[in-house]
Amino acid sequence: MADEQQFIENGLQRTQIDEFFQDELGRAGYGGMQIAKTPMGTQIVLKAEKPGMVIGKGGKNIRKITTTLEQEFDLEDPQVDVQEVDEPDLNARIVADRLANALERGWYFRKAGHTTIDRIMESGALGAEIVLSGKVTGARSRVEKFNRGYIKHNGEPAEEIVDSGVATAVMKLGIIGVRVKIIPPGAELPDDFEVERGVEVEAYVPADEGVEELLEGEPENGDAPVVGGPPEDESAETVPAEEVDVDVDSDEEVVEEVVEAGDAFDDGEEPVEDVEEELEDLETAVEEDLDEETEQEAEELLDEMEETEGDR
Repeated sequence: MADEQQFIENGLQRTQIDEFFQDELGRAGYGGMQIAKTPMGTQIVLKAEKPGMVIGKGGKNIRKITTTLEQEFDLEDPQVDVQEVDEPDLNARIVADRLANALERGWYFRKAGHTTIDRIMESGALGAEIVLSGKVTGARSRVEKFNRGYIKHNGEPAEEIVDSGVATAVMKLGIIGVRVKIIPPGAELPDDFEVERGVEVEAYVPADEGVEELLEGEPENGDAPVVGGPPEDESAETVPAEEVDVDVDSDEEVVEEVVEAGDAFDDGEEPVEDVEEELEDLETAVEEDLDEETEQEAEELLDEMEETEGDR
């Protein structure tokens, strides 16, 4: 048989055994089971509110259950262990059965829901949810929810932490489905956090080394020489920068540019002396232009004055 088919067969067998216990041990307060296959046989742990009713008088009931498991479900040497539920109000299956029985006895759904969820929270649960679906009041089906505290609906916490239970209430108008979810007290949720007040941060967060301390520290490779500058450690070897070998490819050529003095400086600015000489040349040229224009204008004025006197 393929692995996938084997998983399906195991899951179907587990569900059938669970339904069998639910029918047989409903009055005893059946609270779930755990099945583990061992070399000695199949170990089954039953959780019940009333273990005495599960065992029966002189162990009669438990022997009947063991025989049924061997014959109908083909379990090899089943060993049944019965454990009492410590807090029935925190077991989702027991709570769902109680609520279904209350609805069958005629309790109003709203009163039954609020009373049940209040008892769950009083027992110390972190959160609870009750969902009733069906014809709760009339001929039309609907869904009623009762919430208290904090509840998880998806993800790993919903599968590992939240306790779920399902039951059915047979009414005159139809069947009402009851689903209960409970987060038990003391559950560690992934989004829980605490805020400490009046506490020094250094007590919880170690002080990291600063940049200066990292720079002052020794190099990771102790054999590597320090290029230029004074050595930080006496054992470190100092090598001048001029003696460091630089690999240059044979295809590349090193071009040296000879810059004559006075052409340009490293910062790209011209010498101050050259700038002053250029300014003097510009001033001289401007003065010569002004002198020529002034003489020309004076000559024109004199010609106009002579012409005017001649006309008179």
